[in-house]
Amino acid sequence: PNPLPTLIRKKRDGERLEDAEIRSFVRGVTEGTAQQGQIGAMLMAIRLRGMDAGETLALTRAMAVSGRALAWPPAWHGLVVDKHSTGGVGDKVSLALAPALAACGCKVPMISGRGLGHTGGTLDKLEAIPGFCVSQSPEEMCSILERVGCCIVGQSEELVPADRVLYGLRDVTATVDSVPLITASILSKKATEQLSALVLDVKFGSAALYPTQESARELARSLVEVGTHLGLRTVAVLSRMEQPLGRAVGNAQEVLEALECLHGGGPRDLRQLVTTLG
Repeated sequence: PNPLPTLIRKKRDGERLEDAEIRSFVRGVTEGTAQQGQIGAMLMAIRLRGMDAGETLALTRAMAVSGRALAWPPAWHGLVVDKHSTGGVGDKVSLALAPALAACGCKVPMISGRGLGHTGGTLDKLEAIPGFCVSQSPEEMCSILERVGCCIVGQSEELVPADRVLYGLRDVTATVDSVPLITASILSKKATEQLSALVLDVKFGSAALYPTQESARELARSLVEVGTHLGLRTVAVLSRMEQPLGRAVGNAQEVLEALECLHGGGPRDLRQLVTTLG
């Protein structure tokens, strides 16, 4: 593949990147040979020029294999599932949904993220619990799923390391709302999890990344299309985000509200969305 500045120039000028070129870029991100300025420039070029479905799929695959793939016992076949949200103010659904699914017999190995833009991150919320550790090895994840049925962890040097780098840089380079970058970020994590089924909560409205239902639908189509190509049974739900979800906003407060929901209480809109996605 061409040197990284050449690849940046290609995408800047609206040209299509070949699969090998995309793999080369992701390898530079993972191995640390790409400078932060170069990564930021490529992110902005992708944000402004876009990627076609083939490029987005290649980026997702390259990010997914940047770390270890998870493996599960044969007895869990058909039971390993997950959910991901595009994020919104007060969105604490994962905190209630993962244990609810586990109580139904599912295994939920959720690789989640921190806050992006103005939306709170599931990992940040969990760290409001004293002593909670969001960094677990694949072996520890398997042990936790065996005992508890669900876990929520972050990207690491072992799990999707390319996404860990790109995730943070998207937040500081104003490239959060790029459809191919969102698609690759979400689905690279989910491809690593070796899932049987995936549900995506794609939000729209004034408090979401995408203000209109049609722009959110475009993202949902991209996610379902790429997810299906990756061999994941993928569905997307469009949910309204004109106002915060539930009543609580703030990491510790949202953990408490999720616990209320698990006890059968909490705000009606939160219970309804948890049930719909479940």
